[in-house]
Amino acid sequence: MPEPLPPLKPLAIKERLSILFIEKGHLDVLDGAFVVVDKTGVRTHVPIGGVACLMLEPGTRVSHAAAALAARVGTLLVWVGEAGVRLYSSGQPGGARSDRLLYQAKLALDETLRLKVVRKMYAMRFGEEPPARRSVEQLRGIEGARVRETYKLIAKKYGVEWKARNYDTDDWDKGDIPNRCLSAATACLYGVTEAAVLAAGYAPAVGFIHTGKPLSFVYDVADIYKFDTVVPLAFKIAAKHPSNPEQQVRLGCRDVFRESKLLERIIPGIEEMLSAGEIIPPAAPDNAVQPAIPNPESLGDAGHRA
Repeated sequence: MPEPLPPLKPLAIKERLSILFIEKGHLDVLDGAFVVVDKTGVRTHVPIGGVACLMLEPGTRVSHAAAALAARVGTLLVWVGEAGVRLYSSGQPGGARSDRLLYQAKLALDETLRLKVVRKMYAMRFGEEPPARRSVEQLRGIEGARVRETYKLIAKKYGVEWKARNYDTDDWDKGDIPNRCLSAATACLYGVTEAAVLAAGYAPAVGFIHTGKPLSFVYDVADIYKFDTVVPLAFKIAAKHPSNPEQQVRLGCRDVFRESKLLERIIPGIEEMLSAGEIIPPAAPDNAVQPAIPNPESLGDAGHRA
């Protein structure tokens, strides 16, 4: 008698491929496998449980079975424009935990605690403590000025003519090559970051520096890693004046995320940021929904592997 198949078990975010782009195909589950079917009927297998985020471009259709399987294995589905502009994301892999949401909300709603978290984010981003006795709004202004200057420095390093961060999502081709590269790169970063935020059980909309947007916390977290990963890559590619900059950026982001071990860093980074509030996270209720990527149960004491 054949051995039964092992139970479905999501891979940890840090062990996954970061992003995969799908265009002009039908996502479905056929013969138990997650596949993309093109217009000629050719099937391409996608190891859905090993991908953190699927970027779905125009011309892509998704079946109910495919969406359900993606949610079950903790893979975020993100709808993006043809040039990589983010449009919409579906679902939340595994469901958020109420205890993590309450912890995040308490830090964001208390101005004293929020300022502590914002100061920690500033320190993690720039590698130095922010100026003392500054409000969140003042730190946001200081950060904006430093970001604009950093863009100029990186552009100069790669020999790219840089005017300003300027783009129009309604007229993609109107933007210059550097801005198009940056937009495509940050779209990749935001997708991966949102997947990690949701897998950890937090709310993308409850931000600290950024507020009032559906992905405010995603922007907060992604900004910590932006200038170490996607921004240098975007300017490096823009300097070459490629005919298909968006495609080059996506391929480059995939490699940069792997080389920098980004997926291994995001969730511990979130915990470090929020711990600056110096409050004890609430204990999860007995009937709480578990995290999307649960920790394996240990066989014994700390000396045993799980």
